Amino acid sequence: MRLATIRLGGRETAGIVTKEGILPIQALNEAKGMDWKTQLFDLIDSGELSDLTDWYNGSGKAAVESLDEAIPFEQVVYAPLYRNPRRIFGIGLNYVDHAGDIGDAAPQGFPGSFFKMADTLIGYGDEIQLPALKEATRTTAEAELGVIMGKQCRDVSEENWLDAVAGYTTILDMTEESILKGNEYVQGNPRYLTIVKNFPTFFSFGPQLVTPDEVPDVLKLEVQSVHNGEVYAENVVANMTHRPARLVSLHSSIQGWYPGDVLSTGTPRAFPIADGDEAECRIVGPDGFAMAPLKNPVRDLKKR
Repeated sequence: MRLATIRLGGRETAGIVTKEGILPIQALNEAKGMDWKTQLFDLIDSGELSDLTDWYNGSGKAAVESLDEAIPFEQVVYAPLYRNPRRIFGIGLNYVDHAGDIGDAAPQGFPGSFFKMADTLIGYGDEIQLPALKEATRTTAEAELGVIMGKQCRDVSEENWLDAVAGYTTILDMTEESILKGNEYVQGNPRYLTIVKNFPTFFSFGPQLVTPDEVPDVLKLEVQSVHNGEVYAENVVANMTHRPARLVSLHSSIQGWYPGDVLSTGTPRAFPIADGDEAECRIVGPDGFAMAPLKNPVRDLKKR
């Protein structure tokens, strides 16, 4: 099953992806006499998403496709999947190629990691705003596979990591590289990650959440960094230094997980963005599998 949050009637509401568009869950409830929660975060936080997925994979898909209340794709205005995850957790330098971009080695024993604030969040089609700060002269975008956590848990084994997962999504994570590596005394210094990762609009996720049952083997997914419609870099999840199973398990034994936490697993390669550009994340897989791409225009606040 695939879900999204869309802007409808002045509010943001969750919907199920159909062949024709997005069916608001509220419309499903009204048509079928159901009482599913209508906000995606609430579905995850309550554990109801698992029940909805089971229903959908049984008789539900036919019921959803039979309704004509879906918003056609050409009329859909996406919002972020939700607004206030408790935590956004990013993994840095998880592919060797990306580590080379900033003259560093991919971390081996423990992954490089950082937190992002919820107020960095934007969704599909929202502007990535390059900082007005005069020292911010090189912003990069990073296409990444996102893992959405489905429950509160600790000490999850690598074998059972999927038990903790609500789904996957596409992510664009931004970095102000000029600050990270521009000072000769602090090149690549991880102490500066909080600064360079937390400008407003520096984290886009969505437009859709894909439940794990639709992804038979996450290691076969290919993540593509796309700059102005051209693929800048691509790599498969199997080539991560620290694969999703390890990331979920390891961090469950450190800070633990809450439902709705977002784990951004690292990028094949970052690309510089400028005013008027479009940044994009594509994730594809075997047999024609593809997630809905995530696209964001870029505006430089220095040019206001």
